[in-house]
Amino acid sequence: MFDARQRVLPNGIKLITIKKDTKLAAFHAAVNIGALYESNNERGISHFIEHMLFKGTVSRNNKKLNIDLETLGGEYNAYTDNTSTVYSATSLREELEKSVDIISDMLMNSTFPQEEIEKEREVILSEIRSSKDDIEDYSFDRINKIAFKKSALRYNVAGNEKDISKFTREDLVEFYSKYYVPNNCYISIVSSYGHEKVYQLIYKYFNKWKSKEVKHNNIIFEYNTPRKKISSKKDIEQSTILYLFTFNGLSEKQELALRILNHKFGGSNNSILFTKLREERGLAYDVYTDLDLDEGVKTLYVYTSVGEENLKTAVDVIEDCIDKVKNGDIIFKDDMVGLMKKVLKTAVVFTLEDPTDMGNYVLHQSIKGEDIYKLINDIEKIETIKKEDIYEVAKIVFNNPTIHILKRG
Repeated sequence: MFDARQRVLPNGIKLITIKKDTKLAAFHAAVNIGALYESNNERGISHFIEHMLFKGTVSRNNKKLNIDLETLGGEYNAYTDNTSTVYSATSLREELEKSVDIISDMLMNSTFPQEEIEKEREVILSEIRSSKDDIEDYSFDRINKIAFKKSALRYNVAGNEKDISKFTREDLVEFYSKYYVPNNCYISIVSSYGHEKVYQLIYKYFNKWKSKEVKHNNIIFEYNTPRKKISSKKDIEQSTILYLFTFNGLSEKQELALRILNHKFGGSNNSILFTKLREERGLAYDVYTDLDLDEGVKTLYVYTSVGEENLKTAVDVIEDCIDKVKNGDIIFKDDMVGLMKKVLKTAVVFTLEDPTDMGNYVLHQSIKGEDIYKLINDIEKIETIKKEDIYEVAKIVFNNPTIHILKRG
């Protein structure tokens, strides 16, 4: 086990401190608000606010804020996902207090200057338009709109041009004031400093942040609509094929088996799909699967891009691979299962060794209310997974897909 402590500050901030032999300090702060919690008239507002927090505070204008972040000499970043908006900085350990100073200022004291809002609006609109030009991003957007009717997964995290164009400063400030409160904030710090020292540092910079009641919209889980849809797009050279499967109610053991299946089916350069589509047939360059086990999501995508003349052949290969896994015709030998377990164990060790990855992992475990030691416990539980468990979960998950094909038109 790694040396971790979990504490709650008087104002409600959930803090995880990890003491590790490292010369780096990784600081992550998350607000529990993201795309799945947004109402229909708020699509993209969490992401918009993420951008705006870099545009000035009460004591730092845009230029000063970015100079201070750059002066840390490390890496700083922010992102918005389905359930959270995360701000992070990894630097030398002696820069930790400066990191906490800057990001606490952003979280507590952002001012949303009108001029900066208009500039950033154009940046985000450009980001959305660029996504439409990317056939991979475009294909994922299309299949989500086809597959879901109620789930927020229908919508891009960045929002759409219509909503982004109409957000006012008042809309942004109201949303920020509603959700950017300490009892809706999670912080993780990985460093060589002692737990009490880090706690006192967070208290010093965050203790004046006042808590208040927070109410989130309910997250709607929705199974995908089974159907096949062919779309067309001008001026593209490759066609894309996407399969989407949803699942819910799997046990912890079944989800572990699904992680192993995902790796072998499409998660590596030695996967079943990669071997059949690329190595044996030469049909595709990009071939992969994407698995998300988060609550309210529970999705598995299969993606590839091929020449239009190869569409039918590629679809037949994908269907054949799915059927053979479900029917047990593709044999998962014990040494193959062992290798897949080793790959997942290696991924766990990578997370444990890297301060930034570890900080990000425990942060999200805390947000989800799950055990921060789960990745270590999973190493032991992976050993209990048998090939029969993999076949069983394949039969559960690989059913009733939404299929989207994008062609030149």
